[in-house]
Amino acid sequence: MPGHTENEITVNAPVELVWEMTNDLPNWPQLFSEYSSLEILEQKGDTTTFRLTMHPDENGKVWSWVSERTVDRQGLTVRARRVETGPFAHMDIHWQYFKVPGGTRMKWTQDFAMKPEAPVDDDWMTDNINRNSPIQMALIRDKIEQREREGRAPAASRL
Repeated sequence: MPGHTENEITVNAPVELVWEMTNDLPNWPQLFSEYSSLEILEQKGDTTTFRLTMHPDENGKVWSWVSERTVDRQGLTVRARRVETGPFAHMDIHWQYFKVPGGTRMKWTQDFAMKPEAPVDDDWMTDNINRNSPIQMALIRDKIEQREREGRAPAASRL
């Protein structure tokens, strides 16, 4: 049965800052702890094709793939899909941003299926994404909130 995950977090920062930082693709290796590099391959309007490479896993394997990502700034949504699917039959991602009292709620939805020959099945990957996404979201939240605090601090206190 295909996998489906939904994870969300509230960030104590304006949606403009959350949007800017989470959609700054070249900065993803500094924003996410799991990515070692990101190379932009093509940019057409609101759609970017890029190669994402992870840090080596516990067995020393480096995972890398090409994704296509389309942003809708007006609608505060992002749709992405893996172009090079690797062990996935398909991987579709939907990010949503919501203005809420005190900040921004960020929601990530992933719909996918693993190939029959993949080293793990849909249930394993669902559990893995549901374990890892909250960790990455918390790291991102903390970095955005730190940037928000630094932006509000008087110039003298940032020296």
